[in-house]
Amino acid sequence: MQNTLSLIRVWIPDAENVWKSAEIKKDFHPGDNVLELLLEDGTELLHPVDPSSPQLPPLRNPDILVGENDLTALSYLHEPAVLHNLKVRFVESRIIYTYCGIILVAVNPYKQLPIYGDAIIHAYSGQNMGDMDPHIFAVAEEAYKQMARNHKNQSIIVSGESGAGKTVSARFAMRYFAVVSKSGSKTRVEDKVLASNPITEAIGNAKTTRNDNSSRFGKYTEIGFDRRYRIIGANMRTYLLEKSRVVFQVVCGLTIFFRVTSFICDPFDKFQYTSIGGNISIEGVDDRKDMEETRQTFSLLGKEHLSYVFKVLAAILHLGNVEIRNSGDEKSLVSPSDPHLAVFCELLDVSAEGLVRWLCHRRIVLVAETVVKPLPRKRAVNARDALAKQIYAHLFDCIINSINMALKVPGKQHAFIGVLDIYGFETFEINSFEQFCINYANEKLQQQFNLHVFKLEQEEYMKEDIPWTLIDFYDNQPVIDLIEAKMGILDLLDEECLFPQGTDQSWLQKLYNYLHTSPLFEKPRLSNEAFVIQHFADKVVYQCRGFLEKNRDALYEELVDIMRDSKVPDPDFDFFFFFTRAAQISETVILGFLSLSLLMETLNATTPHYVRCIKPNDEKLPFEYDSRRVVQQLRACGVLETIHISAQSYPSRWTYIEFYSRYSVLMTHQETGVSDKKQTCKNVLQRLIQDSNQYKFGRTKIFFRAGQVAYLEKLRLDRLRGACITIQKHVRGWSQRRKYLQMREAAIILQQYIRGKRMSPAMLKQGWAAVVIQRRWKGYRMRQIYQLVRLASVTIQAFTRGWMARKQYKKMQEEHKALVLQKYARAWLARRRFQTMRRLVLNVQLSYRVQQLRKKIDEQNKENRGLMERLTSLANSHSQTVDRLHSLETQLEKSTNQNASLEAREKKVKEDTSLVSFNDKQYGIVQVRVLYLFKLIFNYFNSCLNINTAINKCHHIYFIVLSVLIEKSENYKLFFFFFFLLLQYHYCPPGGCRKTIFIQCLLQISLFLQDFEEQLDKKDRLIKKLQSQIKSLETSQRAKQTPLPNIPKDYLGMLEYKRDDESKLIQNIILDLKPKGVVVNMIPGLPSYILLMCIRHADYLNDETKLKSLMNATISAIKKTHHKDLELLSFWLSNTYLLLNCLKQYSGEEEFMKQNTPRQMKNCLQNFDLSEHRQIISDLAIHIYHQFISVMEKALSPAIVPGMLEHESLQGISSMKPTGFRKRSNSIYEDSETYTISSILQQLSIFHSIMMQHGMEPDLIQQAIKQMFYLVGATTLNNMMLRKDMCSCRKGMQIRCNISYLEEWLKEKELQNSNSMDTLRPLSQAAWLLQVNKSTEDDAKEITEKCTELNPVQIVKILNSYTPIDDFEKRVSSSFVRKVQSLLHDREGSTQLMLDADYRFQVTFPFRSSSQALELLQVPNSLHLGFLTRI
Repeated sequence: MQNTLSLIRVWIPDAENVWKSAEIKKDFHPGDNVLELLLEDGTELLHPVDPSSPQLPPLRNPDILVGENDLTALSYLHEPAVLHNLKVRFVESRIIYTYCGIILVAVNPYKQLPIYGDAIIHAYSGQNMGDMDPHIFAVAEEAYKQMARNHKNQSIIVSGESGAGKTVSARFAMRYFAVVSKSGSKTRVEDKVLASNPITEAIGNAKTTRNDNSSRFGKYTEIGFDRRYRIIGANMRTYLLEKSRVVFQVVCGLTIFFRVTSFICDPFDKFQYTSIGGNISIEGVDDRKDMEETRQTFSLLGKEHLSYVFKVLAAILHLGNVEIRNSGDEKSLVSPSDPHLAVFCELLDVSAEGLVRWLCHRRIVLVAETVVKPLPRKRAVNARDALAKQIYAHLFDCIINSINMALKVPGKQHAFIGVLDIYGFETFEINSFEQFCINYANEKLQQQFNLHVFKLEQEEYMKEDIPWTLIDFYDNQPVIDLIEAKMGILDLLDEECLFPQGTDQSWLQKLYNYLHTSPLFEKPRLSNEAFVIQHFADKVVYQCRGFLEKNRDALYEELVDIMRDSKVPDPDFDFFFFFTRAAQISETVILGFLSLSLLMETLNATTPHYVRCIKPNDEKLPFEYDSRRVVQQLRACGVLETIHISAQSYPSRWTYIEFYSRYSVLMTHQETGVSDKKQTCKNVLQRLIQDSNQYKFGRTKIFFRAGQVAYLEKLRLDRLRGACITIQKHVRGWSQRRKYLQMREAAIILQQYIRGKRMSPAMLKQGWAAVVIQRRWKGYRMRQIYQLVRLASVTIQAFTRGWMARKQYKKMQEEHKALVLQKYARAWLARRRFQTMRRLVLNVQLSYRVQQLRKKIDEQNKENRGLMERLTSLANSHSQTVDRLHSLETQLEKSTNQNASLEAREKKVKEDTSLVSFNDKQYGIVQVRVLYLFKLIFNYFNSCLNINTAINKCHHIYFIVLSVLIEKSENYKLFFFFFFLLLQYHYCPPGGCRKTIFIQCLLQISLFLQDFEEQLDKKDRLIKKLQSQIKSLETSQRAKQTPLPNIPKDYLGMLEYKRDDESKLIQNIILDLKPKGVVVNMIPGLPSYILLMCIRHADYLNDETKLKSLMNATISAIKKTHHKDLELLSFWLSNTYLLLNCLKQYSGEEEFMKQNTPRQMKNCLQNFDLSEHRQIISDLAIHIYHQFISVMEKALSPAIVPGMLEHESLQGISSMKPTGFRKRSNSIYEDSETYTISSILQQLSIFHSIMMQHGMEPDLIQQAIKQMFYLVGATTLNNMMLRKDMCSCRKGMQIRCNISYLEEWLKEKELQNSNSMDTLRPLSQAAWLLQVNKSTEDDAKEITEKCTELNPVQIVKILNSYTPIDDFEKRVSSSFVRKVQSLLHDREGSTQLMLDADYRFQVTFPFRSSSQALELLQVPNSLHLGFLTRI
């Protein structure tokens, strides 16, 4: 230790507080034997120093580093620094969790804290371990994440002494897994895992004055997960059950016995096993109430097993009351009429006679005979107690086995996370066999811990490419060898137990003889009944009394046989099955450590995570810190060993970004100008710290030796202090100059008044006259000079201005000429370009128009050719028909001459046939085919020599004509006439009658042909008319390039479709519709309007089936469309809302028709009430809205915390501090996407633009934006509550700046009326709370008045978590926090620490009438809805 500068703060030993702070008052020089110190209370102290090897006391860390989340972030790592940091966090900040490298240190607050709710669990879920404040949930999340990422089993090792909170911590870890990873089966394994904890605690915990629920066994719970990392089952293993607590209770008793006695209303002192420890009733503990809860938790095993458990427990209590008396020398007896013996035998259904005999006798098997030997009373009592302990141990194993069976679920386990809850290192005033076993187990765990820490340290160095140097750390293998090696303590103990006459003294003497050479084994100076072992934590003095008896735990075989013959009928519980496995009766407790070796193998095969529970005081007072008790536990649990390993190498580790942000004030202008920040950090360090061995540059971090960060903090503080002094100097100088000028002016005024009083009136008159004369003369002279100068100036200005004007004129002329030239040149170029473009456009237009006209001409030519062909065929048929008619007429004249006798009849026939005529207006291909068949009739008639032959042949042709007419369903009159003639033809006798009928047929054919000629004439006139129309259309098309649209008809705003087209309508308008189409962008609500028009048509037709089918199909299709696509959800939310409003608007209800136009009034629904369907659509819209909000939240959530909290939006205001070991897993400093407040605003703008694009109503947009702002505020505030490093004044400035950006965004989007800023009030008040003064009583009142949106728990949490960034800031004192708490005592409200980030405001759909006229809507062709017809 060289010359030490004064004002350095150090730690010195203290008897009461272990360490206390002091400041070096005077420099230390070599040769001095004392160090002058100044304590914090102002007293001076001379600290002795060895002049031969002077050693400075441990240095104190800068205040800026005190209270950090990770102890490894401290610059000076030693015991007083760790102790002080824990005290500051626990007492002042009320924070119970602290990291120490890979260890989570948990200090028991002895008070319920609001930091274990489901909201806290979800806040830690998915987070990196260094991102949030230390918490048991963070350790559980890290284990769960590493299991899923690395596909490796994990273990969480929770240790600590009794009352430190081990069981509670393990319970919270398992609860975290149960909440985060819900099982996929219906067996609810996670609930059973949580329900098993009260059972094991009830039967394995002890009730003590120091801890009313002290675990007296170790428990390792394996929680199994499937491939989807959901809980699939669990398994529990127990270790080191202290069954001696059943019969030997100097300090405490097992909890279950006290609960049983209180439940049966018997005093606990009635039974010997519960009265040995005396009255240890604990305030606030109701054993009877706890017993009721225990009975409920035992339902996991089945209610039928509960009675058997209580039978066995009651039997144990009564067995302890069985009285064993002396009956002479070395003999004992038990009265057969002992009531407790009878109850015991009745409960377990065993032989009372055999139990009485073998409690007091022992069978010795010799070579030739078997001898029954009586036992003295002491050994009989030991046998009774051994039986009680064995029964209890088997009951415990049986219950654990039943729990495992209940937790076993069919399915293959993919991975597991084990939670080990085991008591830590123990040392009492009297330490016996139990403490020896516990401390031996902790030696094994400590060895595994040391190797793991050493391994992680080596991995960190290799990851950062830092040269690895061997670190010297404590190895406790010699202590383990001392205990378990050959001829060690355990070996000698087992050997001594084999001798019947072996005693504790003889065993202790062997220890003295064999182990006296070991430096870790000592013999006490003042005792011959104890030995000392130097454990890794401390020296422990063990009393040898009872070691052999507790290790033997002898249970005679005769008693085992009696218990084996028990007739207790419980095959499922299988309690006494455990006795059948007790083959080795003389098994010692030490041999049970084989299970401990298996546990160590399991832990070595997993990735361990460590939780060390600390008991802050023995009185169980909330937030009271006993430094002596805490430091004792820190030494015992391995925390200081971790600190020692870290301090050996490079304990302080900063990322380059952290270093650059923190120490940019130490950089020069040239260094800050370098773009490579990593190189800048290297340059700065090489300039500030000359010794390169004090730091190392890794790939992503800078590693510092102990004390270097404190040195950098001192340099930074000096620079900031110098800057403050400079600023103060200039401000004070300005202030003093201002005051001086004000005082000088006041002095001059005073002098004027004082001097004026001293002068006489005559002197004043003379002085005044002189002043007037001087004024007049000076005025005259100045006017002359002014006029002369003015004349000269005017002359000079005139010449100068003339010269400048001429120069400007010439310049303007040149510019004008240039402009004229440019104008003509540009005009010529523009005309040239215009003509070129015009010719090009005209050519394109002409070519396009010619092409279109050619297409139309081709189409018209094709149509004309078709018409001409048809006309030609008709004309040919017409000429042929005329010729045939002439021939028929000639033949008819001949036949009339030959048949003159039939003229009268012919006249009658003509009169009848004149009544029948053909009225068909259309003659086509069918008529032509009929004429052709008639032609065949005439041909047959002419070719036949006999009229009968012609009639027979024409009869066949008649049926063909008839089939043609029936097939086409045309010309029914002709069909009926031929049918009438057919009947007459068939039913008339052959001869003249048939001839007459045939002649009538021919006459009718002639009449039909005459009508047909008239129709042909009409067709000719129609063709000519169509041709003239074609010519006029061609003329109009030539005259106008683009024809004007036809004036629409008076449409009704309805769309008609066929029932079969409903599926196509739904498919095209809903399922296949993309919200990015051009038509949809022009009219976003077009699908809703089309559906409404279809609904109106169904209502118009009064078709209830069609209407219901359409509504149900629409609702089902909309449900299928919205999944996870933001634009689809926005589009259909807007359309569903619009459809709902339209159904209300056109419902015919008066309340929705107030703003309707007369035409809309006319278009209302007339026949059906769709109120039920409106309700369904409203529910569907609410569902779509919540899905829409969920998708937006998922997209926005990743940017909230980095953008609102972590990003430094205010340049030059850095809030970064040193982190520590845990920060290495943080993603902020990795090469990943960086979010800022701009990222949040950009995402909100995307949301807003999508909603505006899809025509969403403003009210709905405001509700969605308000929900997003609430998410931003709640997530930011919740994260700030769980991150102590975010609770600083500078961070408050950053948050308020970001809130202002959000407010500006609302104004830009005109969303001020959405009340979105109201959701940010809690966050805004929290930011204000970080910035406001927090020292006086007025400050406390102001805080309580202004922080109305924060509940008392949140306000106190922020005050306790407030972290100064610089030495200029001060911590919030505990007295101020208590003052604020007292003012907030009467405030009502929530007591939850976290805001519910999943809370959703109730969505409302206000009615908005649409001004869209349905009759003007047209269905675009791009929707492929050609089957719809406008009505």
